[in-house]
Amino acid sequence: MNKSLHPCGVIFLDKPKGWSSRQAVNRVIHLFAKPEQKNRRRRLKAGHTGTLDPLATGMLPILLGDATRFSDMGLSAQKSYEVTFDLSFQTETLDLEGEVTSRFEHVGVTQAELESILQGFQGKQLQVPPVYSAIRVGGKRAHVKVRCGEHVQLSPREVEVYRIQLLAFEGSKVTMEVDCSKGTYIRALVRDIGLALGYGGCVTDLRRTSTGGWSTQMMVTPADLEEKKEACILPLRLWLKDLPSVELTAVEAKRFVQGQRLPWVNEMENQALCCIVYDDLVLGTAIYQQKGRGVLQPKHVLPSVQEMLR
Repeated sequence: MNKSLHPCGVIFLDKPKGWSSRQAVNRVIHLFAKPEQKNRRRRLKAGHTGTLDPLATGMLPILLGDATRFSDMGLSAQKSYEVTFDLSFQTETLDLEGEVTSRFEHVGVTQAELESILQGFQGKQLQVPPVYSAIRVGGKRAHVKVRCGEHVQLSPREVEVYRIQLLAFEGSKVTMEVDCSKGTYIRALVRDIGLALGYGGCVTDLRRTSTGGWSTQMMVTPADLEEKKEACILPLRLWLKDLPSVELTAVEAKRFVQGQRLPWVNEMENQALCCIVYDDLVLGTAIYQQKGRGVLQPKHVLPSVQEMLR
């Protein structure tokens, strides 16, 4: 069985401060690029599963090769953060990157008042994203339009904060842990907490500690990538670990990669998304449909596998 030209899997990068998420992806592409991949059509595909601000650090899952077809599983996943912010001032970007827009000389908040306010921000809520964000407005990123002097007004979005835990509170500085849904902007959450207290709320330090429940121990640094890049790639099957796994025979595998439906008798939930495997190789995903005795309807078939099983 021939091996694919490109690596396929996930790298849980510990993104350093100062890098944009796009820069991190480009760095990975550069590290894994091969001389024979000069043709743009044969370039390594790579993408992240949720933007991190340049000033933020922490977990940035980067999918390689055919694994990029499953980026939605990371984009829609729960995220966890540790954030430190200062109530004594606010900036136009809601973090240390922007110009100061307001200052508060004396922050007279007790820990009991702070914890009460934090409790109120748990649960579902409407949140207005920061104008300095990557959201597209009229085809352009919101932050690009704002920096060009254009007025940008973003509509509120429903997000959910599952947990807020206060870790430290000293003077005007607050540190807390947050577990939240996709689409939640921590800068906006901090801004709103500050407003509820009657003060500022500028993020001074932000670290994503988890995406989809993945442990911080899974993360690798840019230095790790330089030293042992191949060992830093985790297999696609691990990324799809939450899906029920279906093992096929050689004959079934060839039919699957040709896009054919397969009869399948199993006590799975109707419309369940499954990971399809043959000989320890992920072929793609399928949806189990309870039609008669049941069938597997291919959803994603990996192009590299189609080449291997011809």
